[in-house]
Amino acid sequence: MIQQINALTPIEEARAVLAADFDLKFSKAIETETRPVFERVKDRIPEIEWPFYAPLIFQINKLKREKNAVILAHNYQTPQIFYGVADIVGDSLQLAIEATKVEAETIVQCGVHFMAETSKLLNPSKRVLIPDSRAGCSLASSITAEDVLAMRAQYPGVPVVTYVNSSAAVKAVTDVCCTSSNALQIVEAVEGDTVMMIPDQYLAQNTAKKTKKKIVTWAGACEVHETFTADDIAELRAAYPGARIIAHPECPPEVIDAVDFAGSTSGMIDWVKTERPAKVVMVTECSMSDNVAAETEGVAFLRGCNICPHMKRINLENILWSLHTDTEEVTIAEELMEPARAAVERMIEFSRPKT
Repeated sequence: MIQQINALTPIEEARAVLAADFDLKFSKAIETETRPVFERVKDRIPEIEWPFYAPLIFQINKLKREKNAVILAHNYQTPQIFYGVADIVGDSLQLAIEATKVEAETIVQCGVHFMAETSKLLNPSKRVLIPDSRAGCSLASSITAEDVLAMRAQYPGVPVVTYVNSSAAVKAVTDVCCTSSNALQIVEAVEGDTVMMIPDQYLAQNTAKKTKKKIVTWAGACEVHETFTADDIAELRAAYPGARIIAHPECPPEVIDAVDFAGSTSGMIDWVKTERPAKVVMVTECSMSDNVAAETEGVAFLRGCNICPHMKRINLENILWSLHTDTEEVTIAEELMEPARAAVERMIEFSRPKT
């Protein structure tokens, strides 16, 4: 007996479900409405693919207005999300700060789960949705609240600085959070000459090079950045003569030592826009390079990146479905809300310019 195999991909199945409630055909009106977005991303998305994305972008933007929703998107989201439907974009720190200013009733977080939790912590009365709750993070899953408490017992009185790439439960047993853009600033701001900096071992090691404080680390890492090596940088230099190579501090120290510039997501973007090299390789997540390229003329962006499989769980189809059905809503246990929010708010306070 011959069995018929379902030939539809998950994306095709999602579109089939959505088509029952939304017109996803490409029309002249949709082409006109979405033309400004396409002009922004046409060097990264082939024109032949635009009829596939444009109806979804049109319907998402229409629906978010109707439902008083705002879409937050991390720099690692694809260009069609980053430029097509996002209202607020940025790195972890930027999104955390902007989340406190949101007036919309619903926040749709286009990023990974810990980012959605952070938005909920800062906006407890609002509905926070994540289009796919499976969008996790290898770094966040590398440590638990119990692990942090064990470290506290081992190093009594030592402050804990936790990378914002962590769960609400971990944040709740933390003194203050940090991001890659303010890690050194936070470490210098907390009291004492010893600091526990978790969970990213490479961010901690790279920060330790810039401070006199002793930093106790945890053996966590980002799967996007930890696989880069100094040999990779040497190969990139050989492949792209004259190109400037920049990297994220979640990369191992030997990688940071081998590149032309290392900085946070926002720091890398600012560096490219200020320095405007003829050719650049961004040693980070691939969509970030695409998004920066879309708004930086005169700079050739060469490939030397990795893809985050968790970020790529978010797509236009599940963003529209999330808005349409109010799923999947992010909730945080009541006993975690106040202490976890306090750690994030301390980070924001420490990051404000001194007057």
